[in-house]
Amino acid sequence: MLRATPFPTLLAGFVAVLVGYASSAAIIWQAASVAGATTAQIAGWMTALGLAMGVSTLLLTLWHRVPVLTAWSTPGAALLATSLQGATLNEAVGVFIFANALIVLCGATGLFARLMKIIPPSIAAAMLAGVLLRFGLQAFATLDGQFLLCGSMLLTWLLGKAFAPRYAIVAALFVGLLVAITKGDIVTQNLSFALAAPEFTMPIFSPALLLSVGVPFFLVTMASQNAPGIATMNAAGYGVPVSPLMMISGVMALVLSPFGVYSICIAAITAAICQSPDAHPDRDQRWRAAAAAGVFYILAGIFGGSITGVMAALPTSWIQMLAGLALLGTISGSLVQALSNENHRDAAVVTFLMTASGVTLAGIGSAFWGLVAGGASYALLSLARNR
Repeated sequence: MLRATPFPTLLAGFVAVLVGYASSAAIIWQAASVAGATTAQIAGWMTALGLAMGVSTLLLTLWHRVPVLTAWSTPGAALLATSLQGATLNEAVGVFIFANALIVLCGATGLFARLMKIIPPSIAAAMLAGVLLRFGLQAFATLDGQFLLCGSMLLTWLLGKAFAPRYAIVAALFVGLLVAITKGDIVTQNLSFALAAPEFTMPIFSPALLLSVGVPFFLVTMASQNAPGIATMNAAGYGVPVSPLMMISGVMALVLSPFGVYSICIAAITAAICQSPDAHPDRDQRWRAAAAAGVFYILAGIFGGSITGVMAALPTSWIQMLAGLALLGTISGSLVQALSNENHRDAAVVTFLMTASGVTLAGIGSAFWGLVAGGASYALLSLARNR
């Protein structure tokens, strides 16, 4: 399968995994440290998470033959990093099991699928554009401090788009690496490739923690990760039954919770990379990019103890520019879909701006509130037009 996959498609899978790890691996380590995990245990968490995301991505992608990516919950990790102060590692694992069990329950009852069916496509596309906007802004913001590195990547991408569109991201990646190596921006002195086996942790269920941390963690994971993930797939034109996605990802996370797999969710931002035309011109073949991402996830899991070293070796600006360029096509396509219907345009703009604002209310991220504000605007304006 991999031999039959074009290089740009493989690269899309690699970039998706790279962006996922680069954007939040440090947050995972911080959350685990707050829970009292040792360095060896944290490395084991990274191994278990990588393997779980890889297996679930491959399973769902090959089953449906559409680009389905799973990911850890970055907003959930951020919540854990600030909420687990004073908790033991055993109590933290109890929180993981409780929250993942609630996710499985949502999948089994079909409640989440029924909610997703009532979201208009224009609102879903506007939310996706709002989620991805910061990646585009970050990419161009890097020109301020790393003009040579990021400017050369941008220029290479533009030339590639003009003369060889499918290889624009490939060219930008290699030119950026060449410039970074020439400038000495890649630090490899502390880079090592180590294996780390996950350790089993016996859970302890603290009623106070389950209510104060477990319930908000469940809500954040569903609202800020799974909802955008499903909306991203719908906006890209991939209609996959929601309940099986929730069930498979939730059950995998539930079973592996004692090994540090605090969540496995449907990816949004990284999935958009594999669902874009840059991944493959034929939308029916973009599942190959997601399958490649699953393989790269597994490789990252096998060398889970080295993730921090790899992230530290690569220039942050290189990763940000690469991610931004990889997502430009998806951002523009989402905006077109969001604003194409004049009757939905005002509600879509409300969704886009609320999501892009990054506001957090009641511990829930802006993607959820973007859907709420946009949905309310859509309903009100539609009612007024009908009357």
